[in-house]
Amino acid sequence: QVQLVESGGGLVQAGGSLRLSCAASGRTFSRYAMGWFRQAPGQERQFVAAIGWSSGITLYADSVKGRFTISRDTAKNTVYLQMNSLKPEDTAVYYCATTPSAPRYSDSSYNYWGQGTQVTISS
Repeated sequence: QVQLVESGGGLVQAGGSLRLSCAASGRTFSRYAMGWFRQAPGQERQFVAAIGWSSGITLYADSVKGRFTISRDTAKNTVYLQMNSLKPEDTAVYYCATTPSAPRYSDSSYNYWGQGTQVTISS
């Protein structure tokens, strides 16, 4: 059974940084990609970033390019999202997910999801 467990969320001031982690277990992910999505209250879930587990190919939403960095540690089966220069509009629940394909923008391509971690940015 695939399990994805996010951690690292919290409350920070605008301009600050956070690093989210997603620990993955339950299968070999070498042919998978991992993605980060976020959902703010009253809004649809939004793509943030994705990375190919073996290839290391990355995708980013325009809204986070240059501020967020996705990476993975294959030995630890963990994906990270380093978030810098945080803005109040980054406030959301952040989810990691996995897809049996190359990195994708669409959440419909992802078939396993974590429970999410809250990120709150104060102005």
